[in-house]
Amino acid sequence: MTRKQVTRNKIIKAVAKGISLSGADLFRANLSGANLGGTDLSGANLGGTDLSGANLSGADLSRANLSGANLGGTDLSKANLSGASLSGANLSGADLRRTDLHGANLRWANLSGANLGGTDLSGADLSGAII
Repeated sequence: MTRKQVTRNKIIKAVAKGISLSGADLFRANLSGANLGGTDLSGANLGGTDLSGANLSGADLSRANLSGANLGGTDLSKANLSGASLSGANLSGADLRRTDLHGANLRWANLSGANLGGTDLSGADLSGAII
């Protein structure tokens, strides 16, 4: 699978581990609890998407749009979120250990209770973020 166009579809408990969804349009999709570890989601539109409790460990989300997404309790350990837009996203209780967030937009994001151990936040915009 290379490129998927999934717009406004409800996807529950998706299992797409390790595939490429680079540039996919998953705007407002329901991916709660999905196993997307190691998946290529670079440049994908995940704005407003529900990814609560999902496994995104080691995923490539560089330059992805995650504005307003629900990532509460999500495993994002070792993920690449460099240059991603996470403005207004809910990352409360998320596992962000050793995650690359350099240059990411985290304006107004909720990071309360998130594990940020070893996370690269260099050049990230944390204006108004709750930490």
